[in-house]
This record gives sequence, structure tokens and C-alpha cells, in this order.
Amino acid sequence: MKLQDSSLLREQAYVDGQWVGCPSLPVFDPATGSRIASVPSLQREDVKHAIRCAGAAFCSWSRLLAGERAGFLRLWIDLIRKNKEDLAFLITCEQGKPLSESRDEVDYGVSFLEFYAEEAKRLYGETIPPFRRSSRIVVTKEPLGVVAAITPWNFPMAMITRKIAPALAAGCTVVCKPAIETPLTALALVALAERAGIPPGVFNVVTGDAVQIGIELTANPLVKLIAFTGSTAVGKLLMNQSASSVKRLLLELGGNAPFIIFPDADIDSALSGVMFSKYRNMGQTCISSNRIYVHEDIYELFLERLSYEVSKLKVGSGGLEGVDQGPLISQSALIRLEQQIKSSVDQGAQIVKGGCRHSLGGTFFEPTVLRDVRDEMRIACEEIFGPVAPVLCFSDEADVIARANATRSGLAAYIYSCNLSRCWRMAEELEFGMVGINEGRLSTELAPFGGTKESGIGREGSRYGIEDYVNLKYMLFGGLSH
Repeated sequence: MKLQDSSLLREQAYVDGQWVGCPSLPVFDPATGSRIASVPSLQREDVKHAIRCAGAAFCSWSRLLAGERAGFLRLWIDLIRKNKEDLAFLITCEQGKPLSESRDEVDYGVSFLEFYAEEAKRLYGETIPPFRRSSRIVVTKEPLGVVAAITPWNFPMAMITRKIAPALAAGCTVVCKPAIETPLTALALVALAERAGIPPGVFNVVTGDAVQIGIELTANPLVKLIAFTGSTAVGKLLMNQSASSVKRLLLELGGNAPFIIFPDADIDSALSGVMFSKYRNMGQTCISSNRIYVHEDIYELFLERLSYEVSKLKVGSGGLEGVDQGPLISQSALIRLEQQIKSSVDQGAQIVKGGCRHSLGGTFFEPTVLRDVRDEMRIACEEIFGPVAPVLCFSDEADVIARANATRSGLAAYIYSCNLSRCWRMAEELEFGMVGINEGRLSTELAPFGGTKESGIGREGSRYGIEDYVNLKYMLFGGLSH
């Protein structure tokens, strides 16, 4: 691991200001399959201890002034920026994405810390006109308590800061469980948080078996919120497990994003949007365009141009210059992708470009374009999570709206058209939490990220993203004389 600061490579968990546990679970580089580090497999009692420590730290952390908590976040931001290259290198090593994308992820992760360092000072309450002359009504916002953050492997830094930043800003303390595939970025982040002076117990990172850790996080009454990004199936499991203690849930789950292109669209812009949305992070994003609907009038033209752009993508280890596509995260992800493609081809879809494992071996896969895809095919019904673009044909607006909405997911959708009336109409009728209109890049700390239907509960980012981390308290002052 060629880090400028080798102390950022941590192989222990972090609980109450202490580095704990014996490394036993290997972490692999998906580009080479080689072990790059190991982390501890903490037991349920260890996680329970971390929650108790977070609960104890909540008493003092929540009583700090908002500006004091913001000061700690700003010190942390400075250290992250100073160590940007090392953090980006860690992301690429354990997750596989190109180094340029890892650098972008560090910047994106920092943006949440910056935003909520300021938003901490804007958690306003209000007064409400009273119902009797001798009374006054006041509403305040108070931090929830201990938050459990369970984060995925596809964005090992940004999915952490998107949860940690509003939690700490609001006055909550955190126990974070990163994905077992990508724990090293989380441990480097908490090492920098420690250097920034964030007190012991405020931000804890536990590693180990997801099932055992999840059972404790959902069952423990000290945990007041489960903030999770991941699959819909796991989200439903966490909901069931949290029912016994009636926890608050913040869930960002799977997607099945339609990307709709009308004949009056700017084709160059639409191509750029598809390429970013579909092939960023090897298609391993929840808002990746999963079903590309192209109007019949431009179907053949768009397929030809898309195939040409895809043919230019360079596949290789994420640490090499000029690489556009790294490996998939695991063999199981690779096999699932192959099965989705085979199933669709068996039903009549045609491979225009790619469609096979890459000659580099391992978990590398050729960037792929499929044509003649139909809505009932597996690849159009399931979240793909790989560099495969299924292109479907449509004839009119009503038809494509109905087809786009015919999914249990409701995270993101995209529309490309120069007809402003159509764009407004479509955006209102699509049953998704986020809609990109002539834009394929949705993510920003300034806007609420989240979905409808089975794509989750709550929002992350923007001023709305801190609301799940606070309780409203209603205070009625009576007996006031005039």
C-alpha cells in the first residue's frame, strides 16, 4: 500500500477512542484478487460495548454549542483534504473504481461535512400562536441519540460522510458498520476524525459479520436511528428487526432508473448523460440508468452512437492512468451479471457491444450494450449493478410513462427532451424521488437524495437531510400573566 501517510492503513476497529480487535477478515483488491489488509471480526458483545460508549459520549457531545461541533467538523475537513490522495488510493485499492473517480468521491464526501458544519447552526425551532392568552407554544429540535450507520461498498467514503455529517452536526453520536468489502476507507476516516480531536465515543467504527452486527444494532434500545444504504432486501430485513424497539429508519435502497430519450432531445447531451449515469463506477450505483428508453424515430441512430462511445472505454486496474472502467466488486457480482445477460439474450435481446468477461480476467467485464430489450426481461426488471446498458424502444409519451413506472423501485429517473411542457409533465408523472431533466448527474449535497416506493424512506443531503437526526419537542408554557 503506497500511502504517503502509512498510518492511515488501519487493521483494527475503533471504539471509544481505542483501536481494538485482532485482524482476521481479509480485504481484497478486486483488480488483482490479492489481499491488501485484514480487519477484526467483532462479536456481538463488542458491538454492544461500542453502543454503550456512544451512548455515554452523547451526553457531552449533544450539549456542545452547534458552532463547537461545527469546529470539530471543519478540523476534520482540513485533514481529509490534506490526505486526499491517500484516501482516493485506498478507495481504488479496495473498491476498484478508477483513481479519478475516487478523487471525485473524496470531494463529494467532504461536501457533506462542509454543508452540515454550517447547517448545525440552522436547526431552528419555532413559536406557534397560542390557543389561550396565558399560554405560549414553543417547538425545539433535539438530537436523537445514538445513530447506527450501515454503509455499502460502492461509495466507501461518500456514503459514510452523508450519514455521519448530519448526525454529528445535530449532536448525535455514531456507531458505523462499513461494508466488509471496503472497511479501510472508513477506518482511515475515523483515524483522521481522531486527529481532529473528535472526542472518544462520538464516532465509532465496527467491523465483522454483517448479520451479527446488524442484529445488535437493530435490537439495542440505545440506538435510536438506523441509517442504511444498500439493497431493498436487506432494508426490509432491517425494518423487521427494528420493529421490536420502534426505531426510526433512514433507508436508501435499490433503484431501477429509466432513462428516457425523445426524438427532439439534444443527442450529444443525452449520450453524455447515459455514459456518465450508466458507466460511472462500472455501473455499480443505485441511480445508474437501468432501462434506457429511446424513441423509435431515433432508436437506430442512438444505438450506433452509444456503441461507438462504449467502444472507447478503457478497461483496467483503477490505479492506472486513463482507465475508465475497473473491475466489478466480486465474482458473485460477475456471475449475476452474466446470468442477467444470458436470460435476456435467450428471450430475444441482442448484444451490440461487449457482453463477456474481459480478457484481463478476474472480475473485469466488457462494457456492454444490449438492444431489443423488453420490459419483462430479467435485465429490465432487476437492478443491474454492472456496465450493461439495456436499450428499449418506445413510441409515445403515455406508453413510456406507464412502462417506466411499472416497477417497485422509485429512486431516480431521467428525461431528455427540448420540449419544456413535456419535461414538466413527465417529471410530475414519473413515480420517482429524483428526476434528472436533460441532466445525468443528480448527486449533490445541496439537494435531497432518496426515493419512493421500495427505494427507501427519508432523504439524505440538503437541509432536509438533518431532520431524521432530531426529535421535535413541543413545550407549552402556561400561567403567563399580562
